[in-house]
Amino acid sequence: MWQSAETSLTGLPAFLAYFTLALALTFLYLFVYTSLTPQREFTLIRLNNNAAATALGGSLLGFALPLHSAITNAISLFDCALWGLVALVIQVLTFLMLRLVLSGLPDRIARGEQAAGTFVAAVSITVGLLNAASMTYY
Repeated sequence: MWQSAETSLTGLPAFLAYFTLALALTFLYLFVYTSLTPQREFTLIRLNNNAAATALGGSLLGFALPLHSAITNAISLFDCALWGLVALVIQVLTFLMLRLVLSGLPDRIARGEQAAGTFVAAVSITVGLLNAASMTYY
């Protein structure tokens, strides 16, 4: 009934590999996203801008959802990395499309307009859910 610690930890190398890849992709996502947005999210967050925190937090969740799906369904680290990059591109395109739909979006977030930040978060999470659900191999 009880497994030894050695038996229980046989999956540790795979866990570490996928977790490290997930962290690397997440940091890459944050770098790309914050580089492409004209507002400086981390500066705004340090200044207590709730709209920026909501938008970036929702965007990050929107990326993590399909990344979770990529990890769950991956047949290899390479496969996971490839689908993680697909998730990254989709989330970045989501923000770029939102900029077209909502005029002045970056400035609205920079001014702390919570409605803009909440909408970005909601759309990012929605797209992330759809992205994750679409990552099937059957």
